[in-house]
Amino acid sequence: MPKYQSREEMTGNNGEKDGQITFHYSMLSRNNYAAWAIKMRVFMQAQEVWDAVEPRTSNTVVEARKDKMALAAIYQGIPEDLLLSIAEKKIAKEAWEALKTMFMGADRVRTARIQTLKAEFESLNMKESEGVDEFAVKVSNIVSTMRTLGVTVEESYVVKNLLRAVPSKFLQIASTPEQFGDLDTMTVEEVIGRLKAHEERMKGHGDSDDRKLLLTHQEWS
Repeated sequence: MPKYQSREEMTGNNGEKDGQITFHYSMLSRNNYAAWAIKMRVFMQAQEVWDAVEPRTSNTVVEARKDKMALAAIYQGIPEDLLLSIAEKKIAKEAWEALKTMFMGADRVRTARIQTLKAEFESLNMKESEGVDEFAVKVSNIVSTMRTLGVTVEESYVVKNLLRAVPSKFLQIASTPEQFGDLDTMTVEEVIGRLKAHEERMKGHGDSDDRKLLLTHQEWS
């Protein structure tokens, strides 16, 4: 796996080096662009060079050194057969946009892709035989792809669709937060955790023992 190394030197009273951070960049493939782009963004933010790819404002001036570091990071994460495709791009933003267009399509294709993903997400249903972790991965993949395409996906939107999509065995869980009126403040991770806890209860007590599976307000809190 390609490696891009950054040394963060923190100087104390004794002036000695205190730590070193090494980033291992994922390699871009034909099937992992969404996850790759998320990781690359976080790595470059940690390197404080993300502004070269996505300036904070239209007037943001990018230092030449930061731009070269961002471009180098992008090169670290792509295979050799893609190098020629972006070799003529002189700045990190151009290289990034070229890869995005290549893998996500032009604006018209991107818009169609977003609509398809939204429809897929809103019609998604968890199967009776499906585990919470397995279903959570499906949800996460769709949401991550939409966000990579530039869509603002609110946490409450994901939570509501997640609870709508669960089968009848999770009905008590799905209806409980609605009774407490906290859907707009809950996180996806929180809901997944509670669904998993309920799943474990069902394994321990049996699906037919509904009385033991009822969650009280105190348990949710």
